[in-house]
Amino acid sequence: MFWSTLLMALQEIRRNALRSFLTMLGMVIGVGAVITLVSVGQGTTAQVTADIAKMGKNLVMVFPGSGHRRSGTAASAPPFRNEDSVALAAVQGVEAIAPLAAGNLLVVYGNKNESTQVMGTTTAYLGIREYAVEQGRMFSVSEEHAGRPVCVIGATTREDLFGSQDPIGESIRIQRLSCQVIGVLASKGQSAGGQDQDKVVLMPLLTFQRRVAGTPDVSSFFVTAADEIDTSRVISGIASVLRERRRIASGATDDFTVRDTAEIAQAVTAATSSMTALLGAIAAVSLIVGGIGIMNIMLVSVTERTREIGIRIAIGALGREVMLQFLVESVVLSVLGGLIGVLFGVLGAYGVSRGLSMPFVVSPETILLAFVVSALIGVVFGYLPARKAARLEPIEALRHE
Repeated sequence: MFWSTLLMALQEIRRNALRSFLTMLGMVIGVGAVITLVSVGQGTTAQVTADIAKMGKNLVMVFPGSGHRRSGTAASAPPFRNEDSVALAAVQGVEAIAPLAAGNLLVVYGNKNESTQVMGTTTAYLGIREYAVEQGRMFSVSEEHAGRPVCVIGATTREDLFGSQDPIGESIRIQRLSCQVIGVLASKGQSAGGQDQDKVVLMPLLTFQRRVAGTPDVSSFFVTAADEIDTSRVISGIASVLRERRRIASGATDDFTVRDTAEIAQAVTAATSSMTALLGAIAAVSLIVGGIGIMNIMLVSVTERTREIGIRIAIGALGREVMLQFLVESVVLSVLGGLIGVLFGVLGAYGVSRGLSMPFVVSPETILLAFVVSALIGVVFGYLPARKAARLEPIEALRHE
């Protein structure tokens, strides 16, 4: 009985092909929109997670100023000093540490100049941040201790200042300092915050402090925690040492911030997941609109086929059989629309991901959920027309013109 009912439903849909297609269009758009938007949200989450992973493995970052304070108080917090680096290196679980002094400065070569992130640091910085030297070399420990005017530039800085020219051995000017380029970093791409990680100039920390900044201040520390050590223990140890060195009274708020990439990833993932859920909810509204369209067309179909329904009931068809016929038609319309919507949704997600240069992520769970919801919508919104058809009085139905 079910298969004969299904065959009748398909025949009826084929008989009114254009109307059936327009009816399914709402479901096609709804399912396609849900899959596309949810997939874009999941791709964004994957992109951000990958960008955060590029920052470094087991990375812990230390900054002056409390993240819980109001704007402006971070600037009033005292900066770090070089001696703090030695104390933090002794914290249990710290594998490597790199102090950093940085500023957004004008870098000049010939008649070209670019505003670039200039950073003074140590040789450990490359390993901690997982940078690689593509051309030339990193400055040595002896150059670092001597405060030599040498520097390593990022891929974007090389492109901006030198183009296709070989930069090794050339000198660039940073404020009043002439700095010899000894290396070029391999491209690392954008950070999770959208910052170009290749638009940088690295030089020895002492060189930056003495000849660029003019102060012994350290703006931050980048720390790598050992693999077998929980980063939370390292964070706790760093906080304890800094509170002691900065003479922070018991119960007083820290004037520094210690964060790890896991914490950042968790916060960003939570934000992007909420955005994905919001996009999915917005797209799901179109599924309801598609369901209403199916219900309207099925009501019209019941009205047009009233005499046919009367004949079926008069020759012995049961009310539940008539109801099943129209309910199956409604579900078939929804399912066909859902299948086409899945195809368009996957193609749409692929196109958006390629256009925005983000990972193409389509989870089977999203596709299955969208498809199941489309089938349920066919049941829910097809029930009213089907019940109306099943309750028709045979005599009145036969009199219908």
